[in-house]
Amino acid sequence: MKSKLVIFKSMLRAKKSYTYLLLMLVFFATSYTSAIPPNFTTKEIKFISEGVSLSGTVFIPDNVQAAVVIVHGSGQEKRMINFATILANNGIAVLTYDKRGVGESAGIYAGPEVGTNNVDFSNLNLLSLDASAAVNTLSKSLSNNTTPIGLIGGSQAGWIIPLTAEKNKKVQFMTIFSGALITVKEQLRFQFYTDGNKNFWNTHSEEEARKHVFNDPDRYEFIDTNPNDVLSKLSIPGIWIFGGKDIQVPAKLSIEYLDVLKSKGKHYEYKLFPKLGHNTAFSDAEEPMEVAINWIKNVDKLKNHK
Repeated sequence: MKSKLVIFKSMLRAKKSYTYLLLMLVFFATSYTSAIPPNFTTKEIKFISEGVSLSGTVFIPDNVQAAVVIVHGSGQEKRMINFATILANNGIAVLTYDKRGVGESAGIYAGPEVGTNNVDFSNLNLLSLDASAAVNTLSKSLSNNTTPIGLIGGSQAGWIIPLTAEKNKKVQFMTIFSGALITVKEQLRFQFYTDGNKNFWNTHSEEEARKHVFNDPDRYEFIDTNPNDVLSKLSIPGIWIFGGKDIQVPAKLSIEYLDVLKSKGKHYEYKLFPKLGHNTAFSDAEEPMEVAINWIKNVDKLKNHK
């Protein structure tokens, strides 16, 4: 009986030692991970746009290859820290900020959540002024004044980014995920027609969709925006990344408009991912972000050919 008790106590001590060893390994592994410095530094900033104070964060990589301001899509969006971190870890400096009236930014937010129209030209134009002010702020944060500065964003940003580039000559390139090349009213007709049905393209043809885009009655009246009017005037390079299953933006129709602009000498590119939907930048697939990052890193070569 005594020998069994001794064996039991020995086993208990061994188990405690093993548990302790595991805890120490976890502790040191965690400490080591947290001790690894990021490849960038961050700084909280405030800047003024149209008399309103906007709050954001600047990410500066150790080795800056390019710089971007993140432009919001629709909705009450705060600064996009995770998105900015991915970019900064790839050598791209970033300014991301809380949309006006959201988070720590002052001003009044416009959108359906608060019963106002956020797609009227006046609001899109105001948001482009905010993005332009952000570009000026990011430019001051860069130690090298030859670093190419551009804009990146998705969805509604597809209308805002060209408006910003037209206003601010510091903008040297555009990276747009799932941005419409059709007017705002046409996009709304398409979105109402698809009605959130994820299987829409399994049961509808491109011809049916276009019929509604160009002929459906408008549900709302507001000042429209046609991105092609601005894109036809710009001389900077741009890339659009689309999902073939998008039910908010008709990708193939948008690509046709891009092809027309390309035929007129515009340095615009696009990449279509047939199986992806609207949120190409935030899907499980890594390739859309890889395409965008690689394109941005080579933007200097593109600028030389514009």
